[in-house]
Amino acid sequence: MLPTVRSVLDLPILRDAAPQILGPGPENTALENPVRWVHVSEVLDVSGLLSGGELVLTTGLELEKDPGRTASFLRSLQDAGASGLIMEAVGDRQRSLDALHLAALTADLPVVVVRHRVRFVQITEIVHRLIVAEQLSRVERARAVHEAFTLLSLESAGTQQVVEQAAAMIGAPVVLEDLSHLVLAYAARQLETAVLLEDWERRSRTTHSAAETSRTGDGAWLQTPVGVRGQVWGRLVVPVPLDDDDAAAMVLERAAQTLAINRLAERDRHDLNQQAQAGLLNALRQPRGLGEGEAQTRAAALGLRRSPFYLPVVFRSGSPSGFQGAAPTSGKPSGDPLAGQQEERALLEQLARVLKTLPCTAISAVIRSGSVGMLLALSSQQLEDEVLTALASALALAAEDGPEPPAAGHWTIGVGHWTIGVGRLQASLLEAAAGIDEAAHVAETAATLPGQDRLFHRATDIRLRGLLALLRKDPRVQQFVESELHGVLQAEARGEHGYLEMLGQFLESGGNKTALARSSYLSRPTLYARLSRLEELLSVDLDDAESRTSLHVALLVYRLRAL
Repeated sequence: MLPTVRSVLDLPILRDAAPQILGPGPENTALENPVRWVHVSEVLDVSGLLSGGELVLTTGLELEKDPGRTASFLRSLQDAGASGLIMEAVGDRQRSLDALHLAALTADLPVVVVRHRVRFVQITEIVHRLIVAEQLSRVERARAVHEAFTLLSLESAGTQQVVEQAAAMIGAPVVLEDLSHLVLAYAARQLETAVLLEDWERRSRTTHSAAETSRTGDGAWLQTPVGVRGQVWGRLVVPVPLDDDDAAAMVLERAAQTLAINRLAERDRHDLNQQAQAGLLNALRQPRGLGEGEAQTRAAALGLRRSPFYLPVVFRSGSPSGFQGAAPTSGKPSGDPLAGQQEERALLEQLARVLKTLPCTAISAVIRSGSVGMLLALSSQQLEDEVLTALASALALAAEDGPEPPAAGHWTIGVGHWTIGVGRLQASLLEAAAGIDEAAHVAETAATLPGQDRLFHRATDIRLRGLLALLRKDPRVQQFVESELHGVLQAEARGEHGYLEMLGQFLESGGNKTALARSSYLSRPTLYARLSRLEELLSVDLDDAESRTSLHVALLVYRLRAL
């Protein structure tokens, strides 16, 4: 940072001269004015000589000749943007001192008098050396930031690594969120995670996004948008005060550029005993010249027997209770990556035990955090439902000793909950491997279905919800959701709770107010008053079918946002 008037006064050469602050007072923030340069002048009209940020040094001899011009002299310094004035007053200078003291009472810039002789050239030399050193330091800092994030780009570093690098360089917590105000990654630094992320969505909604790096909101969060060419998909936030906003802004902007370029999923670590299957499963999903014969040979070497049919299955960690307006956990890391890895390892071990009792073989591996993929080799098409049912039932039995019984369709292993998504049965191993993505999508979306009693789920079970799950991360869809639900979400952020839940109940009842009154146990006058307030918040007519459809789609996407 540039030296300030206060830091210049703390220099030994000035401290020994016994500086006296005439105005404003020592506690005034004007003493924190940055000093961009030092200017020595005996001219009483300096308006055309300064460009702002200069600390002016003068002997004040001209003021001694004409004390009446003191006030106008200070005004000219203020108008020119000077950071402060230091006057050397040696000897009998009572007339100019009295005038300066009076004028300083109403001045906005620091006015300082030293009664001992000082060498202006020495002050100038020392301060200018500090300024040049600061400029060189900024250049070095910019180079270091550029090199660090360029290396992260070349290494295709994960999102979390980029955020942690930014937090380390700033020395403060950094949070990356999407347009729905959900936290994608964070580095808490000196803060506890619970403190940093407490009530995050509400706090974030009340801190409006800016088109460029700036501090906004009641909490004055430093933020910068993340995206390229106007396609913003998130923002980086430093939700604490800093000593040097300029340096932090430079780091945030460079981190945002790296995230926009990379935007990669975090890479999972696999145990050694899973690397072979994980490597094969990845190769089968992205064959790159791998033929069916070679694929079956490599799979057979890992225990997957050649079979007439292959079935892709994905187990997705998620909420055991479905979803009634609250965001599901959906397998996102809970802040303890080790616990998530232990859940995945426990599932893989249990699957291996169960498969030994079934008339089939399989390869399985973690395909991404919270998702385990499997390719089942079946000797006949009729075995599909039988094997899946036996697999799900065995997992459910293994969960009976757990801390709580699993909900239907969600099988508990250890402390986690798993939803089973099934792809299409294929005669080709490579085609089945390509269906892993569909099975993962089914499992991920099925975790949000309320009231499901199925052991496993197929694409026909998720329908519109499945389509919206595919589109939920599109910034345009997120903007649609924010636009449709803006009034209710803002009301929730302000503490007017219950309207989002009521909107869901109203839409799920098909707009039938009688049915809603019965299910919500509200009197008709109370229900109509709340619905009227809901219409006011949303600025729509809830009796309009198209409005209800639009709101229902937006609400479904909003509830899927945490997948």
